[in-house]
Amino acid sequence: MTGPAEKPDLDSRRNIEIFVDAFYARLLKDDRLAPIFLDVAAIDLDQHLPHIKDYWCKLLLGDQTYQRHTMNIHRRLHARRPLTAPDFERWLAHFHASVDAGFSGPNAERAKRIATSIASNMQASLKP
Repeated sequence: MTGPAEKPDLDSRRNIEIFVDAFYARLLKDDRLAPIFLDVAAIDLDQHLPHIKDYWCKLLLGDQTYQRHTMNIHRRLHARRPLTAPDFERWLAHFHASVDAGFSGPNAERAKRIATSIASNMQASLKP
């Protein structure tokens, strides 16, 4: 249970969905990252966001709905527009800021550690 000043943890699908919506709202206001998502990847938010919510529910809650292979998706994107270290740094900064703005607790901290690992691994995997 949380008190009035406490932030919820990322410990339920509802909280993860709220987080993902807030995170993408932040990303899509970023002058550097928004074109990658909207122009290069040409994501349809109505289709993309449910996948991202399922992905984070898998990582944080053990939900098995998400079954896609994220590296293949990002390799195709990287072939169209190389993803650079500054892109990953900004993505990660927005991720951490979005978590910290609305959530706290063990899963919130775990999400930040996972995101840091994802950014690092993806950046290393996409190098020529």
